[in-house]
Amino acid sequence: MFTATLIAPDKLSAGDISAAQDRLAAAGCAPAAWGWLDEGAAADIAFGLAPDAARAALEGVFAGSDVAVQPSEGRRKSLIVADMDSTMITVECIDELADYAGIKAEIAEITERAMRGELDFAGALDARVALLKGLDEGAIDRCLAERVTLMPGATTLVRTMKALGAYSVLVSGGFTRFAEPVGKEIGFDRVVANQLMVADGALEGTVTKPIVDSGTKQAELERAMAERGLTAAQALVVGDGANDLAMIRVAGLGVAYHAKPIVAAAAGVRIDHNDLTALLWAQGIPRSEWVDA
Repeated sequence: MFTATLIAPDKLSAGDISAAQDRLAAAGCAPAAWGWLDEGAAADIAFGLAPDAARAALEGVFAGSDVAVQPSEGRRKSLIVADMDSTMITVECIDELADYAGIKAEIAEITERAMRGELDFAGALDARVALLKGLDEGAIDRCLAERVTLMPGATTLVRTMKALGAYSVLVSGGFTRFAEPVGKEIGFDRVVANQLMVADGALEGTVTKPIVDSGTKQAELERAMAERGLTAAQALVVGDGANDLAMIRVAGLGVAYHAKPIVAAAAGVRIDHNDLTALLWAQGIPRSEWVDA
């Protein structure tokens, strides 16, 4: 059996669920019973056939809704591996840091192209960091304090999964000076990111090698699974950029969160409208079990 979860806080009605069942029936998915996870916010519909057809039948149909389609068994995951920039936080740290050097537009254009998969990530990171050479080290702490905001739902997602026994890894193509405090605030068990080189109180324009890139992210996912004796089906991965694709494709629940088109097209689940708590409903976890931030 499979489950389609419709997520649209304060927008869903029983009529919407009935319409969704009709669409599943028309798509040949053999819908069965349905039930609220939280009334008016999220509902599960069981069905027996054709999960790809179910996703196509339901995505984008109900205003403001996101849809998660997956096997019913094993929905609750034992591992979460997450990207940081534009996923666990609302900004791209390197773009905001560049603003303190007066070159945000130049850096942001490269970032956008890299996240869309148009540029090699490692090369693009080296090029952007080189442009920051000479920037006062104090700009990092200022940027962290003034610009970095947690994504809505990030802390609730991670702390709830941990309370239910999951292990959590934050793996970022960004920088440790941001990722470590962000990871600590949210509650991640492990943080992996790039280290900016600093000398005499200023950025040197380089990062330590090897760079944390797409391959590193997949390797960290596989390392966490191996260490904890987990299968890919027990893992949730969430990210937004092209360097997240490899790990998203491995995970049992691979999520594109407000993502670039190349990622949204490849991920098993796409969250376009709601915050990160949608990933708790996707696992069948009602609000009564959430750990509030």
